[in-house]
Amino acid sequence: MIKNFLLKAHTTIKNNQSALSIILGTLIISPSYASQLTDYSAEYDVMRKGERYGTAVRTLEHRADGHYEIKYSSDISWMVFSDKRTESSVFSYIDNKITPISYRMLREGTGRDHDYQLYFDRNAKKVISNQEKFPLKLEWDDTWQDGISYQEQMRLDLLAGQEVFDYQMVDKKGSVRHYTFKLVGKETITLPFGNVEAVKIERVYDNDKRQAIAWLAPEMDYLLVRMWKGEKNVEQFDVQLKSVTSTVKN
Repeated sequence: MIKNFLLKAHTTIKNNQSALSIILGTLIISPSYASQLTDYSAEYDVMRKGERYGTAVRTLEHRADGHYEIKYSSDISWMVFSDKRTESSVFSYIDNKITPISYRMLREGTGRDHDYQLYFDRNAKKVISNQEKFPLKLEWDDTWQDGISYQEQMRLDLLAGQEVFDYQMVDKKGSVRHYTFKLVGKETITLPFGNVEAVKIERVYDNDKRQAIAWLAPEMDYLLVRMWKGEKNVEQFDVQLKSVTSTVKN
């Protein structure tokens, strides 16, 4: 059963917020209280300095084998530059914990193409990469996330009431990186989707050269609705929600 909770951007603010509350209240199953996560498909505009340079799609699917797959695909063009990439993670979901099983990042466009794949072998406590002949020399940690699974874990952690987030993430090249985020406030933001009340999350860096900010909507179980990234306070991209569909499987 597929139910659409897309609201048009030109809907009035009052009607938009009222309809949003009613519709989402009937569709979203909060992961904090559910044995299963809710499938969804969200579309975004990729902006830079107020101009649209591409599109992106984020999907979550409950697979037939019982695992889940989160996928984020983007297609960006700017003058002679082009970039198409898909980042995906297959993971298990048990007791509010997301555990990655495999990860892949495909990239093509201007410059070199890339295909990175990781497999988390929990029985052997090893990480296998398609870039290396042998398993990576890493000291195993059961709390590891991959390059995109941690974003779904953050939704669960927000639903649990956390305000500071720390993740040990194995990146696409097989290196372990420490990601720290903090909740800095709440805002009502205007997007192609409409007006959305969101919490604002900032990534904590060890210097002030880079900035990464995400907005997630509590009424959508903290779905990502906007993501902004900059370097030395110069905007690199601004990803903004355009539409979203939730799929409830019987």
